[in-house]
Amino acid sequence: MHILVINGPNLNMLGIREPDIYGRKTYADLCEFISAQAEKENVAVEFYQSNHEGGIVDKIQEAYGKADGIIINPGAYTHTSVAILDALKAVGIPTCEIHISDVNAREPFRSISYVGMYAEKTYAGYGFNGYTMALSYLNEKYGK
Repeated sequence: MHILVINGPNLNMLGIREPDIYGRKTYADLCEFISAQAEKENVAVEFYQSNHEGGIVDKIQEAYGKADGIIINPGAYTHTSVAILDALKAVGIPTCEIHISDVNAREPFRSISYVGMYAEKTYAGYGFNGYTMALSYLNEKYGK
């Protein structure tokens, strides 16, 4: 099984950006954390982070025919990007949406999720564990 893990804007700033919300661990720590779980489950993971909506759309499109699942934390694009939603729908790859914080307990605009209109599951407020929960879910449901 091959899972593409996409992180959107400002996730590269983990450990620096609002540590009271996102914690002090870095993006590298996140990738290591996910990789350790993927190794336990014999899943191949590929990481991609971009602050640019078009880059994320391109990466989703490139995953067509290659990835068995997508785990995406679209960051602020969660609440604004119909383009990312459309790309996910176009490729038809099983997808889980992740948010490190509980976005529904924050500002009201954060409760709108375009990606959530396509994603099979959303894990919000579980910190880094949301990523491994999604990985296990996709592996159990779609792993070969």
